[in-house]
Amino acid sequence: MSSTTTLKKEGDPTGNSGDVLPSDGLKAGLKNRHLSMIAIGGVIGAGLFVGSGGGIAKAGPAILISYALVGAMVVFVMRMLGEMAAASPNSGSFSAYADRALGRWAGFSIGWLYWFFWVVVLAVEATAGAAILEGWIPAVPQWAWALIVMAVLTATNLGSVASYGEFEFWFAGIKVVAIGAFVVVGLLAVFGVLPGSDNPGAGFAHLTDAGGFFPNGYGAVLTGVLMVVFSFMGSEIVTLAAGESEDPRKAVTRATNSVIWRIGVFYLGSIFIVLTLLPWNDKSITEKGSYVAALDSIGIAHAGTIMEVIVLTAVLSCLNSGLYTASRMAFSLGERGDAPKAFAKVNSRGVPVAAILGSTVFGFVAVYFNYAFKDTVFNFLLNSSGAIALFVWLVICFTQLRMRGILVREAPEKLTVKMWLFPWLTWATAALIMFVIGYMFVDDANREVVTLSTLVAGAVVVVGLVLDFRRKRTAPQA
Repeated sequence: MSSTTTLKKEGDPTGNSGDVLPSDGLKAGLKNRHLSMIAIGGVIGAGLFVGSGGGIAKAGPAILISYALVGAMVVFVMRMLGEMAAASPNSGSFSAYADRALGRWAGFSIGWLYWFFWVVVLAVEATAGAAILEGWIPAVPQWAWALIVMAVLTATNLGSVASYGEFEFWFAGIKVVAIGAFVVVGLLAVFGVLPGSDNPGAGFAHLTDAGGFFPNGYGAVLTGVLMVVFSFMGSEIVTLAAGESEDPRKAVTRATNSVIWRIGVFYLGSIFIVLTLLPWNDKSITEKGSYVAALDSIGIAHAGTIMEVIVLTAVLSCLNSGLYTASRMAFSLGERGDAPKAFAKVNSRGVPVAAILGSTVFGFVAVYFNYAFKDTVFNFLLNSSGAIALFVWLVICFTQLRMRGILVREAPEKLTVKMWLFPWLTWATAALIMFVIGYMFVDDANREVVTLSTLVAGAVVVVGLVLDFRRKRTAPQA
C-alpha cells in the first residue's frame, strides 16, 4: 500500500502534485459480469417503482418528456464521467478528478457531499425496506427490520468487494428481468395480443384521450423534471466500482456506451407501457402505484405482492450500493488526506474496513433519527441532501471542461472515450442543470430542499477552501 507510481511514467492525470500517485491497495475483485450488472442496475432505483405515479399525476403523458430530458442530461453527464474514468479509473471518481482539475477544495467538497448524500439514503432505504418486511412479518417491529437489513449488508461489504459484487449482481438481475418482462408483456397487452389479458388494448390512444398529451399544460413538464430527476441518481456508481474490476477501462467504456439504451428501456420504456395501458388520470395509478395499476389492468394475479418483492429488491440493491459507494468515497478522501487516515487503510482482502464502518455508523444514526426525530433532525438531513445529486452532476461538467485539456497535454492516448460535441454539449448540459436548480428555488415543493442543500454545500465548500488555504500556507516553499 505504500508504493507510489510516477505520473510521468504512467501518464495518469489524477495525481495531486503532478509527480506521484499513491497506490490505493484495493483489490480487483469485481468481475466483468459484476460491473455489467452494476452498470445496468445502477439506473434502476426504488424511486422508479415508487415515485413514478406522482409524476404521471402531475404531468400526464407529458411526463415522458420529463423523463427524456433528465435521461438525456444523465447520458451526457455519464459520457463526461466516462471520458475521465476510462482515462484514469479511480475509487474517488469525480471527486478525485475535481481535485485535480478544479482544486483540492473542489475534490474535498464534492466528495464529502456525495458521502453525506449516500449515508442519508441508507436510512431512507433501510426504513422503506423495513416497512415492506414488517408487512410480511409483523411480529418483528419496523425499527428491528431496519437494523437487520443494515447489519446484513454491512457484513456483505466487509467480506470482500467480490461479495458486494455478487449480491449486487443478483439484486440488479432481478430488477432488470422484472422490468424487461413488464415491458414485453405490457407491449403485447397494449396491442391486444396478450392471451388472457383483462386490458382491451387501446394501442397508443391513452396518450391523448384524456385531455391530450399535455393535459396540465407545458409547464407541467418542468414540474415533472423535478419529480423524476432524483430517481436517476446512482448511474455514476459504476465509475467508482471500476477501479476494483479486472479491466477498468473496458468496463467504464462499455457502461458509458450502454447508458442510452438502459435509460431508454428501463425508464422511458416502462413508463410508456404504463401510460398506454391506462389513462394517465386513472386513480389506481396514484392509489396503487403505476406498475401495480398496470399489472392489475392486465389481470396479473397478486400484482401488489409481486411489486413489493421487486421494490424490496430495489431497496436492498440501493442499500448495498449506497454503503459501497459511501465507503469508497470515504476511502478516497482518506487517501488524499481529506478524511481520517484510517479510512484509507485496507485489510488483507483489500477491504477499507474503517471507511465502511464509519459510513455504517452514520447510517445507523440516521436510521435512529428517522424514528426518534423524523419531523426535525431527519427531515433536515433529508432536505439538506436532496439537491446534492444535481450539484455532483454540475461539478462533473466543470471538471470535464478542465480535465480534457489536462488529458490532451499529458496523456492523449488515454482519451479512448470522448464527450460528444466538446465543449458545446458540456456547457449546454451544465446550463440545463443550473436551470433545474434555479427552477427549484421558485417551486414551492422544492424550495426548502434546494435552499438547505445549497446552504450545506456552501458550508462544506468554505471548509474546503479554508483547509486548502492552510495547506498552501504550511507547505514548504520550493
